[in-house]
Amino acid sequence: MPSAACPAAGERRSDDLDVAGLQRRLAAFAAVRDWQRYHTPKNLAAALSVEASELVEIFQWLTPEESARVMEEPGKAARVEDEVADVLAYLLQFCEVLGIDALAALAAKIDRNEGRFPVAGPGGPVRHSQ
Repeated sequence: MPSAACPAAGERRSDDLDVAGLQRRLAAFAAVRDWQRYHTPKNLAAALSVEASELVEIFQWLTPEESARVMEEPGKAARVEDEVADVLAYLLQFCEVLGIDALAALAAKIDRNEGRFPVAGPGGPVRHSQ
């Protein structure tokens, strides 16, 4: 498997991509197929849920140790990457339709979580929730 520093031939590096550009490509892909009429917030949210479930399915019966090594198996790694791409594609389309800046929304959520979940002192409780 290629490393982030050395992508395989034909692969793109994420630092060469941007969210707005990907959203434009997704919109153009849908437009030339006349699919945008189906890209309602409800339909996109449902599709996002389905794709997230397909990602979960890959890990469903794996032990924690097996799940940590899933990317070592080329077949499973390709499935994981495909499902991650599907989840991200539907999320970006959902955000585009509703006018949500995904990166700004994420940054604001991190800010809120930093306030809600301050770093615990030594031995203090650690809570994890989004």
